[in-house]
Amino acid sequence: MKVLIAGGGTGGHINPGLAIAKYIKQKDADADITFVGTIKGLETKLVPREGFPLETITVRGFKRKLSMDTLIAIKELIQSFFQASRLLKKINPDVVIGTGGYVCGPVLYMAAKKGIPTLIHESNAFPGVTNRLLERYVNYVAISFKDAEKYFKNKKKLVLTGNPVREELLKSRRENVISDLDIVEGKPLIVAMGGSRGARKINETIADMLNNYFKGEFNLIFATGEAQFDEISATIKVDEKYKDMVKVVPYIYNVDQVYTASDLMICRAGAITISELQAMGIPSILIPSPYVTANHQEHNARSLERDGGAVVILEGELNADLLYKQICSLISNKDVLKKMSKNASKNSVTDSVEKIYHLIKEII
Repeated sequence: MKVLIAGGGTGGHINPGLAIAKYIKQKDADADITFVGTIKGLETKLVPREGFPLETITVRGFKRKLSMDTLIAIKELIQSFFQASRLLKKINPDVVIGTGGYVCGPVLYMAAKKGIPTLIHESNAFPGVTNRLLERYVNYVAISFKDAEKYFKNKKKLVLTGNPVREELLKSRRENVISDLDIVEGKPLIVAMGGSRGARKINETIADMLNNYFKGEFNLIFATGEAQFDEISATIKVDEKYKDMVKVVPYIYNVDQVYTASDLMICRAGAITISELQAMGIPSILIPSPYVTANHQEHNARSLERDGGAVVILEGELNADLLYKQICSLISNKDVLKKMSKNASKNSVTDSVEKIYHLIKEII
């Protein structure tokens, strides 16, 4: 079986594709799986690390106002259809799967036009424009939230699968990973990140908290995103006696270890992140991005907050004092964290990749 997976830009688009790819390989060791993305996306690092080949095409998003960037985007879009066509001819896949990002448009459209079985996965409750446009051409649309149904016209193509969660997260055990992380024993572990690209307000707030409030109450693994790593890490001046408790990194690659060991996570509220928090039962402080379509991250965050698995702080309210007090309040009460962990798991879906695999086999 030859599989082409299109997805790129952010970890939220790439990691579901990797989860699907790994499951396919489990079921069919001889499966030939190739990813396609763009040269500027995080896929250029994540996909090769997992041992899968990556092809690239040139495509970017459109801005709403006419500009030179818009004209370049139109030119690249036209080119991308020819690039996608050549790639499909080269690989000759049995199925093409889209997991999000601009690259999905030309690849899935051209695949459908060539009669190749196609499937797209929509991770959010509010679907992206690309997936809504692709709906009419693909065989199936795998959705992660029932709320997404109303945005698609052909209900017969919709299958509620949930979001793929990486299997290494589900299998990892806390007692097996703590020693590998080199953290100070006897202190809780907080993991903070603003998404694969980083989030400036979160980064600056955590840096402020470390510089002016932190007194060694917890271990912290802080992922800034690669673009902001040098700038943010240079501003952090942790007291010498607490330095061993703070690790600042551009990106967390060993997610299975770090997530499993965490007592509390501080993060955005993207759909994949929410699914992983639910699957692993991790208490969280969620800071939804205010810069996304239809404010869908706050909807995601409030849903987990209503379940009792998270505390939500809006970015407009976020400051170092508030964040520090919220962290200390939660980690000082183990019973509260234990209850939040249980509540976070209430609506977890852990068989999403199995459902998607069955759809793939069906359309092939």
